[in-house]
Amino acid sequence: MTMINELLVFAAVLFVIGVIGVIIRRNTLIVLMSVELMLNAANLTFIAFSRARGDVLGHGFTLMIIALAAAEAAVGLAIVVAVFRSHKTVNVDKFNLMKR
Repeated sequence: MTMINELLVFAAVLFVIGVIGVIIRRNTLIVLMSVELMLNAANLTFIAFSRARGDVLGHGFTLMIIALAAAEAAVGLAIVVAVFRSHKTVNVDKFNLMKR
């Protein structure tokens, strides 16, 4: 396999691990980490195609995704702290905030 194929297979494996983490795990922090893993898999895909084509467009998208991931982590952790203070748990199954 060529280098791009190896990178794309690795990115697909990372993405699948992230999806499984979001679907199976009930801890909010683990779900946020799984979303970060999926975003990193997308970054790796953008970089692989950018290197294969010889342009820098993929690098620009990757920088935007990194900024989005940083904002998601900050807002997500703030929400987790607020929910933990009110419900004393970070388990997704234990609280229903949208029903109130």
